This record gives sequence, structure tokens and C-alpha cells, in this order.
Amino acid sequence: MSKKKTNIEINVVGSVDRALRQLKKKVEREGVVRDMKRCVYFEPRTQKRRKRLMRAIKQNMSRMITQGTYNPDGK
Repeated sequence: MSKKKTNIEINVVGSVDRALRQLKKKVEREGVVRDMKRCVYFEPRTQKRRKRLMRAIKQNMSRMITQGTYNPDGK
């Protein structure tokens, strides 16, 4: 597994609260917290594959719902 360093820069122009919100959004978008949690404990390859598959299914489902092509009845 490669260790990826992430540099996130925030310019504090107005209030510090606004800059903190921007930082939280950028950290979430970059997936920094998810990567940190993933590195904390050992995860077998099969578990990684399963998580990746489940994430892809969820993204596909949400994409189908937003496009209006999802039919829960299966017809």
C-alpha cells in the first residue's frame, strides 16, 4: 500500500469558522480520514475487495436514482 501525503491549503480571509468548514469539506473530499482509518488496522485483500464492490454498488444505485432509471420493482 502506498503512503500518500496530502497537502490541503485554506486561505483565511473572513472568519476562522468559515475557513474551518472549508477545511473539513476538503479533507472529506480528499478522503484523508478514510485513508487514516484504513491504515490503523490490517485488512485482508478479500475485505478490501468487498468494500470496493459495495461502494461501487452504492454509487451506481445513487447515480441511477438521480437519473431516474432505477426501478425498485425490477420490471
